[in-house]
Amino acid sequence: MSISAIILAAGKSVRMGQQKMLMPWGKTTVLGEVIETLQHAGVEDITLVTNSKIALQITNYKLPITLNDDGEMLESIQLGLQGQKPSAEATLICLGDQPQVEERSLRNVCDAFREKKTSIVVPSYQMRRGHPWLIARELWDEVLRMHAPESMRDFLNNHKNDIFYVEIDTPSILLDLDTPADYLKYKP
Repeated sequence: MSISAIILAAGKSVRMGQQKMLMPWGKTTVLGEVIETLQHAGVEDITLVTNSKIALQITNYKLPITLNDDGEMLESIQLGLQGQKPSAEATLICLGDQPQVEERSLRNVCDAFREKKTSIVVPSYQMRRGHPWLIARELWDEVLRMHAPESMRDFLNNHKNDIFYVEIDTPSILLDLDTPADYLKYKP
């Protein structure tokens, strides 16, 4: 089963005070770490939805880039879904500011989709939903018809009985980088 990924990286990084996607993380950047983790987990078809500033600087990865200078999450997801290959049966919705996510967590979500054949797979840590989560192609049109102020939280709540939760043993699926304090706390 072909699983793609959409990386949401179009936000304005207001709370961080600088473009967090391009901040150093190990041997790469915050966004670079997310891309590499997806690749190491075996996800080959990755679409990056980002703004013009980041797009100009992400040149060392060969992946499709879709621009969203507004930075709104629902719109980014919709743009990412529109750019998926026909062969993709599901896609992971990934946060570009979540470099702590582990390869095994990604694999667990993908494996659950393949084994359970459910339309939504969400990683969970201590009963809290995290990222990246997976949505099967059969639900993409519903997401594409959504309009603000609707959100993906609303979508997941509307499909609460369709969600298969994968228990993950690390809080990394809950953590993203919003502030300088977050960055300093989690930076390797």
